[in-house]
Amino acid sequence: KTKLTTEVLQHAHKLVAIGCFCIGTNQVDLDFAASRGICVFNSPFSNSRSVAEMVIAEIIMLSRQLGDRTREMHCGVWKKVSSSCYEIRGKILGIIGYGHIGTQLSVIAESLGMKVIWYDILPLMPIGMSTSMHSLNDLLERADFVTLHVPETPETKDMIGEAQIAAMKPGSFLINASRGSVVDIPALANALRSGHLGGAAIDVYPSEPLANGPGFVSELQDCPNTILTPHIGGSTEEAQRMIGIEVATALCRFINNGTSLKAVNFPQCDLRAIPQTDQNSLRIVNVHQNVPGVLK
Repeated sequence: KTKLTTEVLQHAHKLVAIGCFCIGTNQVDLDFAASRGICVFNSPFSNSRSVAEMVIAEIIMLSRQLGDRTREMHCGVWKKVSSSCYEIRGKILGIIGYGHIGTQLSVIAESLGMKVIWYDILPLMPIGMSTSMHSLNDLLERADFVTLHVPETPETKDMIGEAQIAAMKPGSFLINASRGSVVDIPALANALRSGHLGGAAIDVYPSEPLANGPGFVSELQDCPNTILTPHIGGSTEEAQRMIGIEVATALCRFINNGTSLKAVNFPQCDLRAIPQTDQNSLRIVNVHQNVPGVLK
């Protein structure tokens, strides 16, 4: 939740690098950081498995209405039903965003007997028996479960709105573990309460509390068969450990070697380390603006 704005970075005169221990970097003013020669790294790989496993769990929970049954039992209500409860085998999973998380999810879903279709703005190689869709609407019209794994950009803001939700199959399910700005929450709540959608699982929100505790409010509260979690997709011991290693390694390589590989706001430059046996060599890394005479 730390916001590294222009105002903050203006006062960080000795700062050379920033490590974001997460996938997203929207909390950092990347352009201004680059203009000040501050290299920004994130961790785009380490929590992929954790998020994919949680999505699989939510698919099964939504398909069996386990969230509602659990809440009822805690309230002392016994409600044994089989209506509108299904196996996930043979169902179609639509993945929007076929990156690190999307591909992991694709592999696990296929191993459980699901048919996987996906849509991405980049031409990517399908994994396993998955199939690429030509458009977002093609995916929405076919999928029994739609799951979102896209970054927060102007293009993805409200990409799942009223029209897109209306295009989804009646009784289908929506899962968002990407960014809160991607889904129009009021439109989703209306679709859940009207019965057009069979359920939803939401882990991210347009506005999230800055600290743990009471005070969370959402239009999705009390919607039928709706799982709400507090942005915990990557919150596992394994993911946090790997994120620490990945970001720390990137920072060390940049400071020690001048390697900017995997930086989100710098050109990608992969420099090998100077051998420890070579005591007579030095490397000077100078970050400068590309203007005539700067080297002089």
